[in-house]
Amino acid sequence: MASPQRLSSSLRGLASTVLELLQVRLELFSVEAQEEVLRVGALMVYGAIAVTFLSLGLTFLALFITVALWDSHRLLALGIFSALFLLAGGVAAWLARERVRSGTRLFSASLEELRQDREELRS
Repeated sequence: MASPQRLSSSLRGLASTVLELLQVRLELFSVEAQEEVLRVGALMVYGAIAVTFLSLGLTFLALFITVALWDSHRLLALGIFSALFLLAGGVAAWLARERVRSGTRLFSASLEELRQDREELRS
């Protein structure tokens, strides 16, 4: 039989190992969260810049073509551009909704490490 001292020492070693493993997993989780925040922030900034400049460009293009056709087909030009802008906005909104619904695999590395840890403990 194992002596109480050896059993106590073994349990302390096991607790220490579990705590160290938990600390490493939490650090990985923290790093992944920081990376995701930075990625989403950069995506939002670049997206806002792109939307602003593309909107300005399309607006000026629509105005240019409307002014060029002012004497003959100004209402047709305005109607076509209105329909195109509404269609593009609808498609973008639909794509954004689908993107949100599909989600991301946030913390996938942490989850994979935890899965591997569970497999190691089973064997």
